[in-house]
Amino acid sequence: MSSLRGAHLGMLLWAFLVGLSFPVVGWLNALPPLQLTALRFAVACAGLWWLARRSPDFWPAWRTLPLYGVMGLCLAGFFAAMFWAAHRATALSMATLYVTVPLQAYAMGLVLGVERRAWRMPAILLLGACGALLLALAEAMVEGGALQLGHGEAVFFFGCMASALYPVVSKWGLSSGRLASSAAVRTFWSLALGGGLIGALGLAIEPASEIAAMGMRDALLLVYLGLGSSALTFWLMQRATAVLTPGVVTAYGYLVPFVSMLLLFARSPQHIGWVWLPGSLAVLVAMALLMWRERPAPPAG
Repeated sequence: MSSLRGAHLGMLLWAFLVGLSFPVVGWLNALPPLQLTALRFAVACAGLWWLARRSPDFWPAWRTLPLYGVMGLCLAGFFAAMFWAAHRATALSMATLYVTVPLQAYAMGLVLGVERRAWRMPAILLLGACGALLLALAEAMVEGGALQLGHGEAVFFFGCMASALYPVVSKWGLSSGRLASSAAVRTFWSLALGGGLIGALGLAIEPASEIAAMGMRDALLLVYLGLGSSALTFWLMQRATAVLTPGVVTAYGYLVPFVSMLLLFARSPQHIGWVWLPGSLAVLVAMALLMWRERPAPPAG
């Protein structure tokens, strides 16, 4: 029970950190997205090295490298798409597309046999998606923005698919005994292989001169994103994946617009209004139902 509670608490922290990272991504200048993602992963690996190397199964077997590579490409695909779309798609469009991730993860989990077939789970996920979408619409009414469909949104949707696949592959690898039991080791190698692959592609198709001209402000933001938003958040996700199903893990993404709402209230209290209430209630009820659904069974007798 303590591990289950710890997984839920860890994912609450994950939602807060991810909610903080979305505004930071918008502060970055328009830099090559693939190389930027590779650097972010390199910073994350540097932060995880001291923790992962203590594990006795730090060095992976050759047969697990392709699996870590797939996991790494899932991460790299999402972040590269997010960086690329950040200056080409509206925030409302990206937030709307992101709420589809838990439902995608649940569907993919059913295919790979790591999710249970039950009508309650998709119903809860749909409730959370509606709440997160209502929060995104409320934020758009306050700060401006519009729904649109263009190249930026299409690329970001593929990134969302990659994000949904990551915990599914992780859960399948754990269930089949192919991946290390240490969350730090799984996070380190998926980030390392994904960063290497996406970095090689970035060097091939993107001008290196632009990333070399990155200023101090962008470098500091990149270090923050690498340590606080990549290393820590994906370690928390891997830690929770060992206990929770992929649909539940990704459902904590519904709290990201809720965190954004709280940050907006902290900056501008005058924006507090009833328009935020329906979405907030739907998200909180959905998360409470998910936590109740994942509770441990009482002992017999």
